[in-house]
Amino acid sequence: MAATADAPKVREYTIVLTPEPEEGGFSVTVPALPGCFTQGDTFEEAVANAREAIRCHVNGLAKDGLPVPEEEAHPAITVVSV
Repeated sequence: MAATADAPKVREYTIVLTPEPEEGGFSVTVPALPGCFTQGDTFEEAVANAREAIRCHVNGLAKDGLPVPEEEAHPAITVVSV
């Protein structure tokens, strides 16, 4: 769906949620947006907080006249046993 004058551009970013066993909850990073990170007490809260952190980060870049990175290809993350 293309952006129109009435609707902002929809962007997709990969987020990485890392469990925090000692503190509880999850820390979240956004690899395509260096410096954009957040956390949440639950998985759902961490994802919601990531959406808001990404919005703020992207809006801040745009406001400062800086380029907003686009994520061209989503990285694949998996676990392997050895």
